[in-house]
Amino acid sequence: MLDTNDLAPDFSLPRDGGEEISLAEMRGKAVVLFFYPRDDTPGCTKESIGFSSHLQGFADTDTLVFGISKDPLSKHEKFIAKHDLTTPLLSDAEGSTCEDYGVWKEKNMYGKKHWGIERSTFLIDASGKIARVWRKVKVDGHVEEVLQAAQSL
Repeated sequence: MLDTNDLAPDFSLPRDGGEEISLAEMRGKAVVLFFYPRDDTPGCTKESIGFSSHLQGFADTDTLVFGISKDPLSKHEKFIAKHDLTTPLLSDAEGSTCEDYGVWKEKNMYGKKHWGIERSTFLIDASGKIARVWRKVKVDGHVEEVLQAAQSL
């Protein structure tokens, strides 16, 4: 399980708009990765809107922000358009990045077990080390807490 001071696992994933994003290419900047279960569900929508509305605050601290789910890019594009999101969304369709970050978990909903993404956020410092980890995230107040942590790097 990844924890603070661990080197963040590198990845290269497609983002909305077709560009490929690689963590290694972002060294020198802080990075927030927020993993979320699915596009256009209530909690995921609220969280994505929250990060979008605070994107300038993160930019002011030289911090990049990316949302990651297993949804395909086509679904990301619709989600972004529907909610006017400005936060880039990455597609981990194969799930390897979710597994590398330890967010692909067995979940229990209404007594039925299934596999899915556990809502989690990672703040990675400019050297590529994990500065802070939030697991089992509750959406209310979360974005503000992450922004405050980014400001203190």
